[in-house]
Amino acid sequence: MRAVVTRVQHASVTIGGEVRGVIGQGFLILLGVTHEDTEAQVRKLADKICSLRVFEDDAGKLNRGLDEVRGELLIVSQFTLYGSCRHGRRPDFLAAARPEIAVPLYEKFIALCREKGFSTQTGVFGADMQVESLNDGPLTLILDTDQL
Repeated sequence: MRAVVTRVQHASVTIGGEVRGVIGQGFLILLGVTHEDTEAQVRKLADKICSLRVFEDDAGKLNRGLDEVRGELLIVSQFTLYGSCRHGRRPDFLAAARPEIAVPLYEKFIALCREKGFSTQTGVFGADMQVESLNDGPLTLILDTDQL
């Protein structure tokens, strides 16, 4: 699994002109799934992201976690995180998992974040979405379960 985690002041996702999810301070998470991903990797990634300490304390150090700032999550499926631009000018997405694999793992990731007590909004898997955010910092991290 691969996630792009951006610390935001606020973020939203709109589908067909309808706002489907909106958060205040927290993380916008773009989540990609590949063929070999497992539920164990989903758990590991959710644990890592939900425990990141990337919010500033009173001294300006990145010592506070999402729970300490009452942060929220907006999770958006993003198969293009597994796009390859090695050949030609048009990316291929062969490394992205098909929906029958990706959807259950995406939904499990969402469920785990909610189980941890975080207010969690989502996009809709496979939908054409417009995502807006006000990046805070900016602070953006790329996490890959192959490297955790």
